[in-house]
Amino acid sequence: MSKKEVERLLIAGGENKTVKGKYNAIPTKEAFVAAAKEDGYDFTIDELDAVLKEAGDDFTSYGNPPARSIWWT
Repeated sequence: MSKKEVERLLIAGGENKTVKGKYNAIPTKEAFVAAAKEDGYDFTIDELDAVLKEAGDDFTSYGNPPARSIWWT
């Protein structure tokens, strides 16, 4: 488990609209982390929060369909 895994997912979502769409539709951090684990990413909510805080990003979802400004390119 590491921040590197969070970063790997955020980069994947920035590069792949399917990944971004899947994770943008997930309403909670708990479900987000659970889905990430199913997809081979190993990190905790605390690690997700730490990476988002360091990057100045916010997990909050907005719009319809839901979107987040957390993805890295």
